[in-house]
Amino acid sequence: MDLELKGKTALVTGSTRGIGKAISMVLSNEGANLAIVGRSRDRLNRSAKDIFAKTGTKVFKVVADTGEDESVENMIDSVATNFGKIDILVNCAATPLSQVPVVTGEHFNNQLFLDDINVKVMGYIRCIKSIVPVMKKNNGGRIINIAGLASRNVGSMVGSIRNSALVSITKNLSYELGNYGISVCGVHPGYTRTESTEEKILNRSKNEGVSKDQIVSEMRSTNPLGKIIDAYEVANVVAFLCSSKAIAINGDFISAGGGEGKSIYY
Repeated sequence: MDLELKGKTALVTGSTRGIGKAISMVLSNEGANLAIVGRSRDRLNRSAKDIFAKTGTKVFKVVADTGEDESVENMIDSVATNFGKIDILVNCAATPLSQVPVVTGEHFNNQLFLDDINVKVMGYIRCIKSIVPVMKKNNGGRIINIAGLASRNVGSMVGSIRNSALVSITKNLSYELGNYGISVCGVHPGYTRTESTEEKILNRSKNEGVSKDQIVSEMRSTNPLGKIIDAYEVANVVAFLCSSKAIAINGDFISAGGGEGKSIYY
């Protein structure tokens, strides 16, 4: 299927590693003009080289912090000026859940909690707020918010809060922006294999005194397929949502965790 992304301009935040980088790679491979964003120039340069090596596409690089208003405004201005338009925004920048404090009694840290929400929730809002005028001028656009299945599962209070908030934000914005031809939807990744997974397995093996095979088996058991979903498999779902062929999907989230979770949603 031709996703008709050739010539479209896509902006992907959090695109120097993990799911964000995989999304950037897939969109580039589909022929989209691509702007990648990250806080580290070194990581941006490495991502750009990797994308060029695999797709032959040169990407536009922007150093920005989605946790800061001015940085986001400058990012959008820079990309819009370079390409003349922005058709697609993929919000993927987030702090890893492993860095989020435990929200119990003396372990709770207000500032760390707020810092995390500032990036994944307020950061998404900042990007959308700044890009909407650009999309209005272009008579439409696609916004895809990457959240996570912590919105449907216990285990991390801040993970559930920030991802559930994105569900509400996405649905509200789909109504607010629909009249301008702008659709808003999202993807809930589950446990996903990225370039850092092997290191995490090794660290868990050392710290917990269990074998790597046991940890991998545990990871596979999180979904009924018995398979660890790869970042590129999530990225393929996102790429479809970026396409005008997915116009029927608006205001909702697609679960991309291989069937992870036992609750029924209807």
